[in-house]
Amino acid sequence: MTENAILQLSIFMIVVLLLVKPLGAYMAAVFEQRSTFLGRVFGPVERLFYKSCGVNAAREMDWKQYLGALLAFNFMSFIFLLLILLVQKWLPLNPAHLDNLSFPLALNTAVSFMTNTNWQAYGGEATMSYFSQMIGLAVHNFISAATGFSVLLVLIRGFIRKETKDLGNFWVDLIRGILYILVPLSIIWAIVLMSQGVLQNFSPYVTAHVLDVSNSALTQTIPMGPVASQEAIKELGTNGGGFFNANSAHPFENPTPLSNFFEMIALILIPAALCYTFGRMVRDTRQGWALFFAMTIIFIPFACLSNYVEHIGNPALSQIANVDIQQNLGVHAAPGGNMEGKELRFGIDDSSLYAVATTAASNGSVNSVVDSYTPMGGMVSLFLMQLGEVVYGGIGTGLYGLLLMVILTVFIAGLMVGRTPEYLGKKIEAFEIQMAALVVLLIPTIVLIPTAFAAVDKSILANLGNSGAHGFTELLYAFTSMANNNGSAFAGLNVNNNFFNILGSLIMLLGRFGVIIPVIAIAGSLAAKKHIPVGAGTLPTYSGFFIGMLVFVVLIIAGLTFMPSLILGPIAEQLQMYNV
Repeated sequence: MTENAILQLSIFMIVVLLLVKPLGAYMAAVFEQRSTFLGRVFGPVERLFYKSCGVNAAREMDWKQYLGALLAFNFMSFIFLLLILLVQKWLPLNPAHLDNLSFPLALNTAVSFMTNTNWQAYGGEATMSYFSQMIGLAVHNFISAATGFSVLLVLIRGFIRKETKDLGNFWVDLIRGILYILVPLSIIWAIVLMSQGVLQNFSPYVTAHVLDVSNSALTQTIPMGPVASQEAIKELGTNGGGFFNANSAHPFENPTPLSNFFEMIALILIPAALCYTFGRMVRDTRQGWALFFAMTIIFIPFACLSNYVEHIGNPALSQIANVDIQQNLGVHAAPGGNMEGKELRFGIDDSSLYAVATTAASNGSVNSVVDSYTPMGGMVSLFLMQLGEVVYGGIGTGLYGLLLMVILTVFIAGLMVGRTPEYLGKKIEAFEIQMAALVVLLIPTIVLIPTAFAAVDKSILANLGNSGAHGFTELLYAFTSMANNNGSAFAGLNVNNNFFNILGSLIMLLGRFGVIIPVIAIAGSLAAKKHIPVGAGTLPTYSGFFIGMLVFVVLIIAGLTFMPSLILGPIAEQLQMYNV
Protein backbone atom coordinates (compact mmCIF):
# COMPACT_ATOMS: atom_id res chain seq x y z
CA MET A 1 0.00 0.00 0.00
CA THR A 2 1.11 3.54 -0.67
CA GLU A 3 1.48 6.18 2.03
CA ASN A 4 -1.57 7.94 0.62
CA ALA A 5 -3.65 4.75 0.87
CA ILE A 6 -2.59 4.17 4.48
CA LEU A 7 -3.38 7.80 5.34
CA GLN A 8 -6.81 7.71 3.71
CA LEU A 9 -7.78 4.41 5.32
CA SER A 10 -6.59 5.69 8.71
CA ILE A 11 -8.55 8.95 8.44
CA PHE A 12 -11.61 7.04 7.25
CA MET A 13 -11.56 4.61 10.19
CA ILE A 14 -10.80 7.36 12.73
CA VAL A 15 -13.78 9.43 11.57
CA VAL A 16 -16.06 6.38 11.72
CA LEU A 17 -14.78 5.52 15.20
CA LEU A 18 -15.35 9.07 16.45
CA LEU A 19 -18.95 9.05 15.18
CA VAL A 20 -19.91 5.58 16.44
CA LYS A 21 -20.51 6.51 20.08
CA PRO A 22 -22.49 9.77 19.72
CA LEU A 23 -24.68 8.48 16.90
CA GLY A 24 -25.09 5.08 18.57
CA ALA A 25 -26.13 6.69 21.86
CA TYR A 26 -28.61 8.94 20.06
CA MET A 27 -30.18 5.98 18.22
CA ALA A 28 -30.51 4.08 21.51
CA ALA A 29 -32.41 7.04 22.95
CA VAL A 30 -34.68 7.13 19.90
CA PHE A 31 -35.52 3.45 20.04
CA GLU A 32 -36.01 3.45 23.81
CA GLN A 33 -38.40 6.38 23.26
CA ARG A 34 -36.47 8.72 25.51
CA SER A 35 -36.59 12.43 24.79
CA THR A 36 -34.10 13.76 22.23
CA PHE A 37 -33.24 17.21 20.93
CA LEU A 38 -35.32 16.52 17.80
CA GLY A 39 -38.40 15.59 19.81
CA ARG A 40 -39.92 19.07 19.51
CA VAL A 41 -39.49 19.05 15.74
CA PHE A 42 -40.62 15.54 14.88
CA GLY A 43 -42.81 14.69 17.89
CA PRO A 44 -45.95 16.33 16.44
CA VAL A 45 -45.28 14.70 13.06
CA GLU A 46 -44.89 11.30 14.72
CA ARG A 47 -48.16 11.65 16.62
CA LEU A 48 -49.91 12.78 13.44
CA PHE A 49 -48.78 9.60 11.69
CA TYR A 50 -50.16 7.44 14.49
CA LYS A 51 -53.48 9.28 14.56
CA SER A 52 -53.99 9.34 10.79
CA CYS A 53 -53.08 5.65 10.44
CA GLY A 54 -55.02 4.46 13.48
CA VAL A 55 -51.92 3.15 15.24
CA ASN A 56 -52.05 2.56 18.99
CA ALA A 57 -48.43 3.35 19.85
CA ALA A 58 -48.78 1.90 23.34
CA ARG A 59 -49.87 -1.52 22.10
CA GLU A 60 -47.08 -4.06 21.77
CA MET A 61 -46.99 -7.11 19.52
CA ASP A 62 -45.78 -10.67 19.91
CA TRP A 63 -43.34 -11.97 17.33
CA LYS A 64 -45.99 -13.35 14.98
CA GLN A 65 -47.99 -10.10 15.01
CA TYR A 66 -44.82 -8.08 14.49
CA LEU A 67 -43.77 -10.29 11.59
CA GLY A 68 -47.26 -10.13 10.07
CA ALA A 69 -47.28 -6.31 10.20
CA LEU A 70 -43.80 -6.16 8.67
CA LEU A 71 -44.66 -8.52 5.81
CA ALA A 72 -47.99 -6.80 5.10
CA PHE A 73 -46.37 -3.36 5.00
CA ASN A 74 -43.58 -4.49 2.70
CA PHE A 75 -46.06 -6.21 0.38
CA MET A 76 -48.17 -3.07 0.08
CA SER A 77 -45.09 -0.91 -0.50
CA PHE A 78 -44.03 -3.33 -3.24
CA ILE A 79 -47.43 -3.03 -4.97
CA PHE A 80 -47.24 0.77 -4.68
CA LEU A 81 -43.84 0.93 -6.37
CA LEU A 82 -44.76 -1.64 -9.02
CA LEU A 83 -47.78 0.41 -10.08
CA ILE A 84 -45.73 3.61 -10.30
CA LEU A 85 -43.20 1.96 -12.60
CA LEU A 86 -45.88 0.44 -14.81
CA VAL A 87 -47.64 3.80 -15.40
CA GLN A 88 -44.84 6.36 -15.01
CA LYS A 89 -45.42 7.64 -18.57
CA TRP A 90 -48.70 9.25 -17.47
CA LEU A 91 -47.44 10.56 -14.12
CA PRO A 92 -46.03 14.06 -13.47
CA LEU A 93 -42.35 15.07 -13.28
CA ASN A 94 -41.34 13.26 -16.43
CA PRO A 95 -39.63 15.97 -18.51
CA ALA A 96 -37.78 13.44 -20.69
CA HIS A 97 -41.11 11.69 -21.52
CA LEU A 98 -39.72 8.30 -20.50
CA ASP A 99 -41.91 5.29 -21.21
CA ASN A 100 -43.43 2.79 -18.77
CA LEU A 101 -41.25 -0.10 -17.67
CA SER A 102 -41.98 -3.60 -18.94
CA PHE A 103 -43.59 -5.86 -16.35
CA PRO A 104 -40.51 -8.11 -15.77
CA LEU A 105 -38.24 -5.09 -15.29
CA ALA A 106 -40.80 -3.30 -13.10
CA LEU A 107 -41.22 -6.46 -11.03
CA ASN A 108 -37.48 -6.85 -10.56
CA THR A 109 -37.00 -3.18 -9.68
CA ALA A 110 -39.90 -3.11 -7.20
CA VAL A 111 -38.66 -6.24 -5.45
CA SER A 112 -35.12 -4.90 -5.50
CA PHE A 113 -35.95 -1.62 -3.75
CA MET A 114 -38.45 -3.20 -1.37
CA THR A 115 -35.77 -5.66 -0.18
CA ASN A 116 -33.09 -2.97 0.19
CA THR A 117 -31.10 -4.64 -2.61
CA ASN A 118 -31.39 -1.84 -5.18
CA TRP A 119 -30.22 -4.13 -7.95
CA GLN A 120 -30.58 -2.16 -11.18
CA ALA A 121 -31.05 -3.81 -14.57
CA TYR A 122 -31.56 -0.43 -16.22
CA GLY A 123 -29.90 2.96 -16.75
CA GLY A 124 -31.51 5.42 -14.36
CA GLU A 125 -31.38 8.57 -16.49
CA ALA A 126 -32.72 6.70 -19.54
CA THR A 127 -35.46 4.75 -17.73
CA MET A 128 -36.78 6.50 -14.60
CA SER A 129 -38.77 9.74 -14.42
CA TYR A 130 -38.19 12.19 -11.59
CA PHE A 131 -41.47 11.03 -10.05
CA SER A 132 -40.39 7.37 -10.13
CA GLN A 133 -36.99 8.27 -8.70
CA MET A 134 -38.40 10.31 -5.79
CA ILE A 135 -41.83 8.95 -4.91
CA GLY A 136 -41.01 5.40 -5.91
CA LEU A 137 -37.34 4.62 -5.36
CA ALA A 138 -36.22 7.21 -2.78
CA VAL A 139 -39.25 6.54 -0.56
CA HIS A 140 -38.37 2.86 -0.57
CA ASN A 141 -34.80 3.75 0.36
CA PHE A 142 -36.23 5.12 3.60
CA ILE A 143 -38.76 2.41 4.40
CA SER A 144 -36.57 -0.57 3.50
CA ALA A 145 -33.78 0.79 5.71
CA ALA A 146 -36.25 1.41 8.55
CA THR A 147 -37.48 -2.17 8.18
CA GLY A 148 -33.93 -3.32 8.90
CA PHE A 149 -33.94 -1.15 12.04
CA SER A 150 -37.17 -2.81 13.13
CA VAL A 151 -35.91 -6.39 12.80
CA LEU A 152 -32.78 -5.57 14.78
CA LEU A 153 -34.85 -3.96 17.55
CA VAL A 154 -37.00 -7.07 17.88
CA LEU A 155 -33.91 -9.24 18.29
CA ILE A 156 -32.41 -6.87 20.88
CA ARG A 157 -35.67 -6.93 22.86
CA GLY A 158 -35.58 -10.71 22.71
CA PHE A 159 -32.27 -10.61 24.59
CA ILE A 160 -33.16 -7.94 27.16
CA ARG A 161 -36.75 -8.92 28.00
CA LYS A 162 -37.70 -11.97 29.99
CA GLU A 163 -40.74 -14.22 30.19
CA THR A 164 -42.83 -12.09 27.87
CA LYS A 165 -44.37 -12.17 24.42
CA ASP A 166 -44.18 -8.41 23.91
CA LEU A 167 -41.55 -7.30 21.41
CA GLY A 168 -42.56 -3.72 20.63
CA ASN A 169 -44.71 -2.17 17.92
CA PHE A 170 -43.61 -2.41 14.29
CA TRP A 171 -45.30 0.83 13.26
CA VAL A 172 -43.63 2.78 16.06
CA ASP A 173 -40.19 1.34 15.27
CA LEU A 174 -40.62 2.04 11.55
CA ILE A 175 -41.77 5.64 11.93
CA ARG A 176 -39.25 6.58 14.62
CA GLY A 177 -36.38 5.13 12.59
CA ILE A 178 -37.37 7.24 9.59
CA LEU A 179 -38.28 10.48 11.36
CA TYR A 180 -35.58 10.75 14.01
CA ILE A 181 -32.61 9.09 12.25
CA LEU A 182 -32.85 8.71 8.49
CA VAL A 183 -34.52 12.02 7.63
CA PRO A 184 -32.21 14.32 9.70
CA LEU A 185 -29.04 12.57 8.54
CA SER A 186 -30.22 12.62 4.91
CA ILE A 187 -30.87 16.36 5.07
CA ILE A 188 -27.36 16.98 6.42
CA TRP A 189 -25.72 14.74 3.83
CA ALA A 190 -27.75 16.17 0.94
CA ILE A 191 -26.65 19.70 1.86
CA VAL A 192 -23.01 18.60 2.04
CA LEU A 193 -23.25 16.86 -1.34
CA MET A 194 -24.92 19.87 -2.97
CA SER A 195 -22.09 22.03 -1.69
CA GLN A 196 -19.74 19.80 -3.69
CA GLY A 197 -21.73 20.12 -6.89
CA VAL A 198 -24.19 17.22 -6.77
CA LEU A 199 -27.32 18.14 -8.74
CA GLN A 200 -30.64 18.91 -7.05
CA ASN A 201 -33.22 20.31 -9.46
CA PHE A 202 -36.32 19.52 -11.50
CA SER A 203 -34.98 21.00 -14.72
CA PRO A 204 -35.61 19.33 -18.07
CA TYR A 205 -32.73 17.47 -19.65
CA VAL A 206 -30.28 19.89 -21.28
CA THR A 207 -29.24 19.61 -24.93
CA ALA A 208 -25.66 20.78 -25.33
CA HIS A 209 -23.88 21.51 -28.62
CA VAL A 210 -20.38 20.09 -28.76
CA LEU A 211 -17.70 19.68 -31.42
CA ASP A 212 -15.81 16.52 -32.26
CA VAL A 213 -12.24 16.46 -33.57
CA SER A 214 -13.40 17.09 -37.14
CA ASN A 215 -15.36 20.17 -36.03
CA SER A 216 -18.69 18.60 -36.98
CA ALA A 217 -21.56 19.91 -34.87
CA LEU A 218 -22.97 17.36 -32.45
CA THR A 219 -25.51 17.48 -29.65
CA GLN A 220 -25.42 15.73 -26.31
CA THR A 221 -28.30 15.26 -23.91
CA ILE A 222 -27.26 16.01 -20.33
CA PRO A 223 -29.65 14.59 -17.69
CA MET A 224 -30.74 16.67 -14.72
CA GLY A 225 -32.78 15.81 -11.64
CA PRO A 226 -33.13 15.73 -7.84
CA VAL A 227 -29.93 13.76 -7.33
CA ALA A 228 -28.48 14.91 -3.98
CA SER A 229 -31.58 14.01 -1.97
CA GLN A 230 -31.58 10.47 -3.35
CA GLU A 231 -27.80 10.13 -3.14
CA ALA A 232 -27.88 10.91 0.60
CA ILE A 233 -30.41 8.23 1.56
CA LYS A 234 -28.94 5.85 -1.00
CA GLU A 235 -25.70 5.78 0.99
CA LEU A 236 -27.00 6.33 4.54
CA GLY A 237 -29.72 3.70 4.12
CA THR A 238 -27.23 1.16 2.69
CA ASN A 239 -29.45 1.05 -0.40
CA GLY A 240 -27.16 1.65 -3.35
CA GLY A 241 -29.42 2.46 -6.30
CA GLY A 242 -27.79 5.10 -8.46
CA PHE A 243 -29.74 8.01 -9.95
CA PHE A 244 -27.57 7.60 -13.06
CA ASN A 245 -26.40 4.45 -14.79
CA ALA A 246 -22.78 5.14 -13.82
CA ASN A 247 -23.85 5.37 -10.17
CA SER A 248 -21.35 7.14 -7.87
CA ALA A 249 -18.77 7.25 -10.66
CA HIS A 250 -20.99 9.86 -12.36
CA PRO A 251 -19.74 13.42 -11.75
CA PHE A 252 -23.30 14.62 -11.05
CA GLU A 253 -23.60 12.07 -8.22
CA ASN A 254 -20.08 12.17 -6.85
CA PRO A 255 -18.08 15.08 -8.29
CA THR A 256 -15.10 15.53 -5.93
CA PRO A 257 -12.79 13.56 -3.64
CA LEU A 258 -14.50 15.27 -0.68
CA SER A 259 -17.98 14.18 -1.79
CA ASN A 260 -16.52 10.71 -2.26
CA PHE A 261 -15.21 10.73 1.32
CA PHE A 262 -18.60 11.75 2.73
CA GLU A 263 -20.31 9.06 0.68
CA MET A 264 -17.90 6.40 1.98
CA ILE A 265 -18.52 7.52 5.57
CA ALA A 266 -22.26 7.32 4.93
CA LEU A 267 -21.88 3.73 3.72
CA ILE A 268 -20.94 2.30 7.10
CA LEU A 269 -21.85 5.08 9.55
CA ILE A 270 -25.23 3.81 10.77
CA PRO A 271 -24.37 0.06 10.68
CA ALA A 272 -21.19 0.73 12.70
CA ALA A 273 -22.98 3.01 15.18
CA LEU A 274 -25.70 0.39 15.70
CA CYS A 275 -23.10 -1.73 17.49
CA TYR A 276 -22.90 0.92 20.21
CA THR A 277 -26.69 1.23 20.16
CA PHE A 278 -26.85 -2.49 20.83
CA GLY A 279 -24.46 -2.16 23.77
CA ARG A 280 -26.48 0.67 25.29
CA MET A 281 -29.77 -1.15 24.92
CA VAL A 282 -28.48 -4.39 26.51
CA ARG A 283 -26.93 -2.29 29.29
CA ASP A 284 -23.37 -3.41 28.55
CA THR A 285 -21.49 -1.28 26.04
CA ARG A 286 -18.62 -3.77 26.08
CA GLN A 287 -20.84 -6.15 24.09
CA GLY A 288 -21.40 -3.52 21.42
CA TRP A 289 -17.74 -2.60 21.16
CA ALA A 290 -16.86 -6.30 20.85
CA LEU A 291 -19.12 -6.63 17.80
CA PHE A 292 -17.75 -3.41 16.28
CA PHE A 293 -14.14 -4.53 16.68
CA ALA A 294 -14.95 -7.97 15.24
CA MET A 295 -16.32 -6.24 12.14
CA THR A 296 -13.35 -3.89 11.91
CA ILE A 297 -10.79 -6.68 12.35
CA ILE A 298 -12.23 -8.30 9.21
CA PHE A 299 -12.72 -5.06 7.27
CA ILE A 300 -9.25 -3.51 7.50
CA PRO A 301 -7.20 -6.44 6.09
CA PHE A 302 -9.59 -6.79 3.16
CA ALA A 303 -9.36 -3.05 2.47
CA CYS A 304 -5.56 -3.33 2.48
CA LEU A 305 -5.59 -6.40 0.23
CA SER A 306 -7.86 -4.76 -2.34
CA ASN A 307 -5.67 -1.68 -2.47
CA TYR A 308 -2.47 -3.73 -2.67
CA VAL A 309 -3.52 -5.92 -5.59
CA GLU A 310 -4.92 -2.95 -7.53
CA HIS A 311 -1.60 -1.11 -7.15
CA ILE A 312 0.26 -4.18 -8.42
CA GLY A 313 -2.04 -4.33 -11.42
CA ASN A 314 -1.71 -6.91 -14.17
CA PRO A 315 1.76 -8.50 -14.14
CA ALA A 316 1.42 -9.31 -17.83
CA LEU A 317 1.63 -5.61 -18.64
CA SER A 318 5.03 -5.34 -16.99
CA GLN A 319 6.34 -7.71 -19.66
CA ILE A 320 5.61 -5.15 -22.36
CA ALA A 321 9.05 -3.71 -22.87
CA ASN A 322 8.25 -1.25 -25.63
CA VAL A 323 7.11 2.02 -24.08
CA ASP A 324 5.46 3.08 -27.34
CA ILE A 325 3.23 0.00 -27.24
CA GLN A 326 2.21 0.82 -23.69
CA GLN A 327 1.32 4.35 -24.70
CA ASN A 328 -0.60 3.25 -27.78
CA LEU A 329 -2.56 0.73 -25.76
CA GLY A 330 -3.32 3.33 -23.12
CA VAL A 331 -2.09 1.05 -20.35
CA HIS A 332 0.70 1.31 -17.83
CA ALA A 333 2.67 -1.41 -16.15
CA ALA A 334 3.48 -1.55 -12.47
CA PRO A 335 4.09 0.58 -10.43
CA GLY A 336 1.26 2.56 -12.07
CA GLY A 337 -1.26 -0.05 -11.01
CA ASN A 338 -4.63 -0.95 -12.45
CA MET A 339 -6.54 2.22 -13.38
CA GLU A 340 -8.92 0.54 -15.82
CA GLY A 341 -12.53 1.31 -14.89
CA LYS A 342 -11.54 3.89 -12.28
CA GLU A 343 -12.12 7.63 -12.29
CA LEU A 344 -8.97 9.78 -12.36
CA ARG A 345 -10.41 12.08 -9.68
CA PHE A 346 -10.53 9.14 -7.26
CA GLY A 347 -7.59 6.98 -8.31
CA ILE A 348 -6.85 3.52 -7.01
CA ASP A 349 -6.93 4.40 -3.32
CA ASP A 350 -10.37 6.01 -3.19
CA SER A 351 -11.81 3.49 -5.65
CA SER A 352 -10.64 0.35 -3.87
CA LEU A 353 -11.68 1.64 -0.43
CA TYR A 354 -15.11 2.53 -1.78
CA ALA A 355 -15.48 -0.92 -3.38
CA VAL A 356 -14.65 -2.66 -0.10
CA ALA A 357 -16.89 -0.39 1.98
CA THR A 358 -19.89 -0.74 -0.32
CA THR A 359 -19.79 -4.55 -0.42
CA ALA A 360 -19.06 -4.83 3.30
CA ALA A 361 -21.97 -2.51 4.09
CA SER A 362 -24.57 -4.20 1.87
CA ASN A 363 -24.85 -0.97 -0.07
CA GLY A 364 -23.98 -1.83 -3.64
CA SER A 365 -23.27 1.64 -5.00
CA VAL A 366 -19.98 1.87 -6.89
CA ASN A 367 -17.59 4.61 -7.98
CA SER A 368 -15.63 2.32 -10.29
CA VAL A 369 -16.19 -0.77 -12.44
CA VAL A 370 -15.60 -3.90 -10.35
CA ASP A 371 -15.45 -5.94 -13.56
CA SER A 372 -12.21 -4.10 -14.40
CA TYR A 373 -10.50 -4.85 -11.10
CA THR A 374 -7.78 -7.45 -10.92
CA PRO A 375 -9.18 -10.92 -10.18
CA MET A 376 -8.08 -10.75 -6.54
CA GLY A 377 -9.38 -7.18 -6.22
CA GLY A 378 -12.77 -8.28 -7.49
CA MET A 379 -12.67 -11.33 -5.22
CA VAL A 380 -12.33 -9.12 -2.14
CA SER A 381 -15.65 -7.42 -2.90
CA LEU A 382 -17.23 -10.77 -3.78
CA PHE A 383 -16.06 -12.51 -0.61
CA LEU A 384 -17.19 -9.67 1.65
CA MET A 385 -20.72 -10.29 0.38
CA GLN A 386 -20.30 -14.03 0.84
CA LEU A 387 -19.49 -13.46 4.51
CA GLY A 388 -23.20 -12.68 4.80
CA GLU A 389 -22.47 -8.96 4.81
CA VAL A 390 -21.97 -9.03 8.57
CA VAL A 391 -18.93 -6.74 8.36
CA TYR A 392 -20.95 -3.61 9.20
CA GLY A 393 -23.55 -4.79 6.70
CA GLY A 394 -26.85 -3.07 5.97
CA ILE A 395 -28.88 -1.03 8.44
CA GLY A 396 -29.94 -3.55 11.03
CA THR A 397 -29.25 -6.49 8.72
CA GLY A 398 -25.50 -6.46 9.30
CA LEU A 399 -25.81 -6.52 13.07
CA TYR A 400 -28.58 -9.09 13.32
CA GLY A 401 -26.66 -11.22 10.83
CA LEU A 402 -23.58 -10.99 13.04
CA LEU A 403 -25.70 -11.83 16.10
CA LEU A 404 -26.69 -15.05 14.37
CA MET A 405 -22.98 -15.78 14.07
CA VAL A 406 -22.61 -14.96 17.76
CA ILE A 407 -25.28 -17.56 18.53
CA LEU A 408 -23.33 -20.17 16.55
CA THR A 409 -20.08 -19.10 18.20
CA VAL A 410 -21.38 -19.47 21.77
CA PHE A 411 -22.87 -22.81 20.74
CA ILE A 412 -19.46 -24.01 19.53
CA ALA A 413 -17.83 -22.66 22.70
CA GLY A 414 -20.41 -24.46 24.80
CA LEU A 415 -19.64 -27.74 23.04
CA MET A 416 -15.96 -27.28 23.89
CA VAL A 417 -16.54 -27.07 27.62
CA GLY A 418 -19.67 -29.20 27.88
CA ARG A 419 -21.85 -26.32 29.06
CA THR A 420 -25.20 -25.05 27.79
CA PRO A 421 -24.37 -22.02 25.63
CA GLU A 422 -25.74 -18.67 26.70
CA TYR A 423 -25.54 -15.09 25.53
CA LEU A 424 -26.58 -11.98 27.45
CA GLY A 425 -28.23 -14.09 30.10
CA LYS A 426 -30.30 -16.22 27.70
CA LYS A 427 -29.76 -19.90 27.07
CA ILE A 428 -29.09 -20.71 23.44
CA GLU A 429 -30.98 -23.91 22.81
CA ALA A 430 -31.99 -26.13 19.89
CA PHE A 431 -34.54 -23.77 18.35
CA GLU A 432 -32.13 -20.83 18.14
CA ILE A 433 -29.41 -23.01 16.63
CA GLN A 434 -31.82 -24.44 14.08
CA MET A 435 -32.97 -21.00 12.96
CA ALA A 436 -29.40 -19.70 12.75
CA ALA A 437 -28.33 -22.79 10.78
CA LEU A 438 -31.30 -22.28 8.44
CA VAL A 439 -30.02 -18.81 7.56
CA VAL A 440 -26.44 -20.05 7.13
CA LEU A 441 -27.63 -22.72 4.68
CA LEU A 442 -30.17 -20.57 2.84
CA ILE A 443 -27.83 -17.98 1.34
CA PRO A 444 -25.34 -20.42 -0.23
CA THR A 445 -28.25 -22.43 -1.61
CA ILE A 446 -29.79 -19.49 -3.46
CA VAL A 447 -26.36 -18.38 -4.70
CA LEU A 448 -24.63 -21.57 -5.77
CA ILE A 449 -27.52 -23.50 -7.34
CA PRO A 450 -28.55 -20.67 -9.72
CA THR A 451 -24.88 -20.03 -10.54
CA ALA A 452 -24.30 -23.69 -11.41
CA PHE A 453 -27.44 -23.79 -13.53
CA ALA A 454 -26.56 -20.57 -15.38
CA ALA A 455 -22.97 -21.72 -15.98
CA VAL A 456 -24.11 -24.69 -18.12
CA ASP A 457 -27.04 -23.11 -19.97
CA LYS A 458 -25.98 -21.76 -23.36
CA SER A 459 -28.86 -19.31 -23.61
CA ILE A 460 -27.82 -17.73 -20.31
CA LEU A 461 -24.13 -17.77 -21.15
CA ALA A 462 -24.95 -15.70 -24.23
CA ASN A 463 -25.58 -12.77 -21.86
CA LEU A 464 -21.97 -12.83 -20.64
CA GLY A 465 -19.47 -10.30 -21.87
CA ASN A 466 -16.57 -12.63 -21.04
CA SER A 467 -15.86 -16.33 -21.16
CA GLY A 468 -13.83 -18.62 -18.94
CA ALA A 469 -13.05 -17.88 -15.30
CA HIS A 470 -13.94 -14.20 -15.62
CA GLY A 471 -17.36 -15.00 -17.07
CA PHE A 472 -18.01 -17.45 -14.25
CA THR A 473 -17.11 -14.74 -11.74
CA GLU A 474 -19.64 -12.42 -13.38
CA LEU A 475 -22.40 -14.98 -12.78
CA LEU A 476 -21.27 -15.81 -9.25
CA TYR A 477 -21.03 -12.13 -8.35
CA ALA A 478 -24.52 -11.36 -9.69
CA PHE A 479 -26.28 -14.09 -7.72
CA THR A 480 -24.21 -13.35 -4.61
CA SER A 481 -25.18 -9.69 -4.83
CA MET A 482 -28.88 -10.50 -5.22
CA ALA A 483 -29.00 -13.09 -2.44
CA ASN A 484 -27.22 -10.84 0.06
CA ASN A 485 -29.34 -7.80 -0.89
CA ASN A 486 -26.25 -5.86 -1.94
CA GLY A 487 -27.12 -4.76 -5.45
CA SER A 488 -23.66 -4.06 -6.85
CA ALA A 489 -22.91 -5.58 -10.24
CA PHE A 490 -19.71 -6.99 -11.68
CA ALA A 491 -20.69 -5.59 -15.10
CA GLY A 492 -20.11 -7.44 -18.33
CA LEU A 493 -23.39 -9.31 -17.82
CA ASN A 494 -26.70 -8.42 -19.50
CA VAL A 495 -29.32 -8.89 -16.78
CA ASN A 496 -32.24 -6.99 -18.34
CA ASN A 497 -34.02 -10.07 -19.63
CA ASN A 498 -36.82 -12.29 -18.35
CA PHE A 499 -34.52 -14.91 -16.84
CA PHE A 500 -32.54 -12.58 -14.60
CA ASN A 501 -35.45 -10.25 -13.87
CA ILE A 502 -37.77 -13.02 -12.65
CA LEU A 503 -35.24 -15.38 -11.03
CA GLY A 504 -33.45 -12.39 -9.52
CA SER A 505 -36.70 -11.20 -7.95
CA LEU A 506 -37.19 -14.58 -6.27
CA ILE A 507 -33.60 -14.68 -5.01
CA MET A 508 -33.83 -11.16 -3.58
CA LEU A 509 -37.07 -12.02 -1.77
CA LEU A 510 -35.57 -15.17 -0.27
CA GLY A 511 -32.37 -13.37 0.66
CA ARG A 512 -34.34 -10.71 2.55
CA PHE A 513 -37.31 -12.42 4.15
CA GLY A 514 -35.71 -15.85 4.40
CA VAL A 515 -33.42 -14.23 6.97
CA ILE A 516 -35.91 -11.86 8.61
CA ILE A 517 -38.43 -14.58 9.48
CA PRO A 518 -35.97 -16.80 11.42
CA VAL A 519 -34.47 -13.75 13.18
CA ILE A 520 -37.86 -12.58 14.46
CA ALA A 521 -38.74 -16.16 15.45
CA ILE A 522 -35.50 -16.33 17.47
CA ALA A 523 -36.43 -13.04 19.16
CA GLY A 524 -39.80 -14.46 20.19
CA SER A 525 -38.16 -17.56 21.62
CA LEU A 526 -35.54 -15.58 23.57
CA ALA A 527 -38.05 -13.10 25.01
CA ALA A 528 -40.09 -15.95 26.52
CA LYS A 529 -37.08 -17.29 28.44
CA LYS A 530 -35.87 -16.51 31.94
CA HIS A 531 -32.76 -14.44 32.52
CA ILE A 532 -29.77 -16.42 33.80
CA PRO A 533 -27.39 -14.57 36.17
CA VAL A 534 -23.72 -14.46 35.24
CA GLY A 535 -21.77 -17.25 36.91
CA ALA A 536 -18.22 -18.51 37.18
CA GLY A 537 -18.65 -20.65 34.07
CA THR A 538 -20.14 -17.91 31.92
CA LEU A 539 -18.13 -17.16 28.79
CA PRO A 540 -17.25 -13.43 28.62
CA THR A 541 -18.59 -12.44 25.20
CA TYR A 542 -16.73 -9.13 25.18
CA SER A 543 -13.23 -10.55 25.64
CA GLY A 544 -10.48 -10.59 23.04
CA PHE A 545 -10.70 -14.38 22.94
CA PHE A 546 -14.39 -14.30 22.06
CA ILE A 547 -13.87 -11.59 19.42
CA GLY A 548 -11.17 -13.72 17.80
CA MET A 549 -13.38 -16.79 17.94
CA LEU A 550 -16.28 -14.89 16.36
CA VAL A 551 -14.05 -13.64 13.54
CA PHE A 552 -12.82 -17.20 12.98
CA VAL A 553 -16.37 -18.60 12.80
CA VAL A 554 -17.47 -15.92 10.30
CA LEU A 555 -14.47 -16.53 8.04
CA ILE A 556 -14.47 -20.32 8.25
CA ILE A 557 -18.19 -20.69 7.48
CA ALA A 558 -17.92 -18.47 4.41
CA GLY A 559 -14.62 -20.03 3.36
CA LEU A 560 -15.85 -23.62 3.54
CA THR A 561 -19.03 -22.69 1.71
CA PHE A 562 -17.75 -20.56 -1.15
CA MET A 563 -14.06 -21.40 -1.60
CA PRO A 564 -14.65 -24.02 -4.37
CA SER A 565 -16.58 -21.45 -6.42
CA LEU A 566 -13.91 -18.80 -5.80
CA ILE A 567 -11.26 -21.22 -7.03
CA LEU A 568 -13.19 -21.70 -10.28
CA GLY A 569 -13.59 -17.95 -10.73
CA PRO A 570 -11.26 -15.20 -9.49
CA ILE A 571 -8.52 -17.43 -8.08
CA ALA A 572 -8.21 -19.36 -11.36
CA GLU A 573 -8.14 -16.09 -13.30
CA GLN A 574 -5.45 -14.65 -11.03
CA LEU A 575 -3.29 -17.73 -11.59
CA GLN A 576 -3.81 -17.41 -15.35
CA MET A 577 -2.35 -13.91 -15.16
CA TYR A 578 0.87 -15.49 -13.89
CA ASN A 579 0.69 -18.27 -16.52
CA VAL A 580 0.25 -20.88 -13.78
